[in-house]
Amino acid sequence: MTLDRDRLREVLDGAPELRTSFDALVEQHRTSPIKHNEYGEAAIDITTYREGEPELPRTFVDYDEAPRQHHLNVMQTVIRLHTRVTDLYNDVYDQLREQLRLTVEGMKEREEFEIINDPEFGLLHAAPAPMRIQTRTGAPTPDDLDDLLAHVWKEPAFFLAHPRAIAAFGRECTRRGVPPPTTNLFGSPFLTWRGVPLVPSDKLLVNRTGSDHSAGLTNILLMRVGEPKQGVVGLHQTGIAGEQVPGLSVRFMGIDDYSTASYLVTLYYSAAVLTEDALAVLENVEVGNYHDYE
Repeated sequence: MTLDRDRLREVLDGAPELRTSFDALVEQHRTSPIKHNEYGEAAIDITTYREGEPELPRTFVDYDEAPRQHHLNVMQTVIRLHTRVTDLYNDVYDQLREQLRLTVEGMKEREEFEIINDPEFGLLHAAPAPMRIQTRTGAPTPDDLDDLLAHVWKEPAFFLAHPRAIAAFGRECTRRGVPPPTTNLFGSPFLTWRGVPLVPSDKLLVNRTGSDHSAGLTNILLMRVGEPKQGVVGLHQTGIAGEQVPGLSVRFMGIDDYSTASYLVTLYYSAAVLTEDALAVLENVEVGNYHDYE
């Protein structure tokens, strides 16, 4: 946010208390011995010398006195299964196990969608303005992905994109004669760029534009992951009763008067971006751009 100097003077002249606070802050910064980095944080003051015994600087690492708190989201449902089903139809498939498997898969799909799109903690909304860039021509080109890599240049883990966006990137690479290599992850081939895999996810939505159903706009993410690397991390609660996997529990609620057994399935989840340079977003990616190679 910026404000013209003349407009700033008008604001300060109209608010004496604000002018007093502003002047005091300016004077503090002018006379303070504390140096600051480009983010406004107290710089770590160190010295380098070869000879002599100079006085060593005194320093400290700046911190946020009121850091953001990340609250875990709760996703719950109740599976109701008649005892007759589990008694008579368990020969081929364990009915309860299949009910739980399909329910957990549905909850995990919902979790993936919200980790990407939720307005409070979703990755699409977590990237700050300096880490959001626009495509040059609409279609995702190698130059655009290079720009993402220039933003998340410290140990990038993977790109995350809609399958149609990955296909659009492949077309742009083919047009330029630089087909991207592939790598095997989890037993499946993935396209890569500069050695960084492009992981598909249909939870990155494609917004249709106009009447052309093949056209649409989406986003591509690039992230560094893991707490040791100060990247993007998933959050969950462990050690809860009935835990099946970290953050997910199944609890037996009893059998009612109609011989129906109930099971409470609970999932605790969230996500956090530990540092600003751990996540970048390429916005307004056109997925419907095709080329005539004849």
